[in-house]
Amino acid sequence: MIKLLRFLAGPVITGLAVGLVALWWYQWGPNAEPAQHDTGVASYSGAVNHAAPAVVNIYTTQIITNEDVAEDPLFNRFMEQPRRERALSSLGSGVIVDDGGYVLTSYHVIRDADEILVSLRDGRDVPARVVGTDPETDLALLHIALEGLPEVELNGNGPVQVGDVVLAIGNPLGVGQTVSMGIVSATGRSHLGIATFENFIQTDAAINRGNSGGALIDTRGHLIGINTAILSADGSWQGIGFATPASIAKEVMNDLIEHGRVIRGYLGVTVQDMTPSLADTFGMEDVRGGVVTEVVVDSPAHKGGLQPGDVLVGINGDMMADGYEAMNRIAGMKPDDKVTLEVIRNRQPLSVDVVIGTRPPAETD
Repeated sequence: MIKLLRFLAGPVITGLAVGLVALWWYQWGPNAEPAQHDTGVASYSGAVNHAAPAVVNIYTTQIITNEDVAEDPLFNRFMEQPRRERALSSLGSGVIVDDGGYVLTSYHVIRDADEILVSLRDGRDVPARVVGTDPETDLALLHIALEGLPEVELNGNGPVQVGDVVLAIGNPLGVGQTVSMGIVSATGRSHLGIATFENFIQTDAAINRGNSGGALIDTRGHLIGINTAILSADGSWQGIGFATPASIAKEVMNDLIEHGRVIRGYLGVTVQDMTPSLADTFGMEDVRGGVVTEVVVDSPAHKGGLQPGDVLVGINGDMMADGYEAMNRIAGMKPDDKVTLEVIRNRQPLSVDVVIGTRPPAETD
């Protein structure tokens, strides 16, 4: 018996050793699969530490003139000039996107400001000048004259997808820099009435007053959007926030630096989205495209032969879901581009060739 045990001991021990090595390799080795109970990253501090230093607080000073008081004859006897009041208030956030001093923010944050002050997380304060604004996407580009600036580049890690974890960084309600977490709830949100051209990322990461213009980042610290607005019945946070995608912000920034304004394509029409009743009127089986309600005289559309009452259903062979999509597609084209518009006129399909013009600058209030 003893001889038998000694004979079997060697193979048994060897087998146990091989089994333990194999178990280690598959459970903890370099090619091991993650445990099924692993719920993800325990901390996003690395992403925050990468991006947060480049998120700034923006203050504005606005001069208020008491014109009504100045018109009082009794007041004018004692005052040579109208009294002026200067109010300093925290209005929003911004993101340093270039170590040369360029700061992206929301247009509504700096609108009507006489002076703009940018406050960095490291305690430095510096006046900012406006490089350019784009009310049609609610974006503005500022410049600050400082060296050694932190930055976060306008480039993501692939396309943003619904369900991605995101972090919003800004200065909500003036309490100081704050990070909130959520997911991407939807992409390509439009028809919200926030801006002329809308293609928003929707998130449930908390965005409150003061977050506008701040950063929306992914879990690696990449800037994927500029926080813009919330959807709320009473102005409080209700879980629906919107951010302008980094790809759009980058295009706007480049145009503002190069041209001082954003260059967009222009057709010169007013288009109404198709509805089921309109589709029935025009003899259309599908509810798509948009009805041309107005054609500007001497515009590219007018010169190309487009007429009020035409139904714009496609551009260069691509069918348009509605008029809003068609106008966004035109705006994204370059001036002098030649396009073919697919329209329905008098219930008959028709192709109209048009040379795209330059969209006039947006009016600012």
